[in-house]
Amino acid sequence: MEAQATLKSVRLSPRRTRLIVDMVRGLDIQKALNILTFSPRPSARIVAGLLKSAVANAEQKGVSDVDRLYVKTIFVDGGTVLKRFIPRAQGRASKIRKPTSHITVVLADKK
Repeated sequence: MEAQATLKSVRLSPRRTRLIVDMVRGLDIQKALNILTFSPRPSARIVAGLLKSAVANAEQKGVSDVDRLYVKTIFVDGGTVLKRFIPRAQGRASKIRKPTSHITVVLADKK
């Protein structure tokens, strides 16, 4: 049985978030949460919360043993980009891009 959780439009760069996501792909839930807890990256806290949400979704679905769950699929897609401008010298303007991410976690039961 699979359980899924999705977080959309979180104000994190997809490129930086993929570094964290790649560390926990395919791991057990406890091991993944340990890695995310001790990671200094800001996106690690958000991915850990999403992982806990996916575990809660699995419990709601009626998975027999939560300890047997592992991260089957986890990926980050790029969301909308907020575009801003900052004034520069001599009347010019520079672009500021504020990217967002969509993070999806799928947990499965080990057989």
